[in-house]
Amino acid sequence: MPKSSVGPRALMDLFRGRPSVAKQLEALASTKVEELPRDSIVEWPKVVLRKMEKGGPSVRIVDSPIPEPNDDQVLIKVVVSGSNPKDWKLPNLFGDAINQGDDIAGIVEKVGANVFEFKPGDRVAAFHEMRTPGGSYAEYAIAWQHTTFHIPAETTFEEAAAIPLAAMTAAVALYQRLGLPQPWSPEAAAAASTPTPLIIYGAASAVGIYAVQLAQRSNIHPLLCVAGRARDHVERFIDRAKGDVVVDYRDGDEAVVSALVAAAGQAGGVRHALDAVSEGSSISNIGEVFRRVGQANGKVTFVLGGEKQGLPEGVDKSITMVGCVHKEAKDFGYVFFRYFARGLQEGWFKGQRTEVVPGGLGGIEPALTNLKDGKASGVKYVFRIAETEGVGK
Repeated sequence: MPKSSVGPRALMDLFRGRPSVAKQLEALASTKVEELPRDSIVEWPKVVLRKMEKGGPSVRIVDSPIPEPNDDQVLIKVVVSGSNPKDWKLPNLFGDAINQGDDIAGIVEKVGANVFEFKPGDRVAAFHEMRTPGGSYAEYAIAWQHTTFHIPAETTFEEAAAIPLAAMTAAVALYQRLGLPQPWSPEAAAAASTPTPLIIYGAASAVGIYAVQLAQRSNIHPLLCVAGRARDHVERFIDRAKGDVVVDYRDGDEAVVSALVAAAGQAGGVRHALDAVSEGSSISNIGEVFRRVGQANGKVTFVLGGEKQGLPEGVDKSITMVGCVHKEAKDFGYVFFRYFARGLQEGWFKGQRTEVVPGGLGGIEPALTNLKDGKASGVKYVFRIAETEGVGK
């Protein structure tokens, strides 16, 4: 890639709040660009700057310095980046104009002083901390070591890029919010002989399909799944012999409610639900099921915020915020990301189906528009960074 130069003052502004980098640049602050020594010229990777404009997502590809990891972070050369609905939603809510990509799959380039599990050359996937610099829509990205995990040689970068944010959201929902037994716990072993009905509304979504897999590992059955066009994909992960069902939401609200009530009723009622849709009729349908066959101390968790009307009184409502693994739930995130790696190695954990969008970073805007318009059904849009025009030249 061609090299460009920039005044050190501009670089300092870019790295405001990043002392390790700013300190190195401070000495250059009074130096004119033309007087900089040859080795201080910066090589620019392509980075996507996200913002929202009226009518839909808008993306700009801009030049930016390679980020520098702190002592507890990993710098990753991104091979494939995943995408998520939040990539267009957060700029719309907060007016952010930053790199929104958070699903990283690539090769470790550099590690911080405190990092001991990873070294340059390792194949990894990682969950980038949301709304911070160094996102995955770039040639290089930053992740904390506790939200980075090794990927087996048999796992493609495309599959790996579909895992971090959505799979961790599913884990937080099931185990932190609903309080279901973690897969290795004695309670999970005991659950094999005790029905524990769980509604997963939006089971073919990114979060939903990981929730199905994790619930299986915790012996949670029957799984009462709601899906649509991708229901056949959900069928691959359930166990009909244990009472699991997939209900097609396209049959209408009353049909969905009736089918869920029938399945839950056979298991003694329902206490837990994960709403991976969290809008439209999903909330009211879950509420009606709980009214008819809900057990005491019911719990429902949602993946989107906002007012949740239509649930019976006494049902505990929560919002699943995956960002907690970068805050109060760091240990939880550390353990489950390594559990995902083990699952990939052993073959019982599968990444969501992916669709590679042509053009690398140049394909992000149309992909996010499709996400916004609900055109992605049971697939994760991913981007091969090397396909970006101008990268590597």
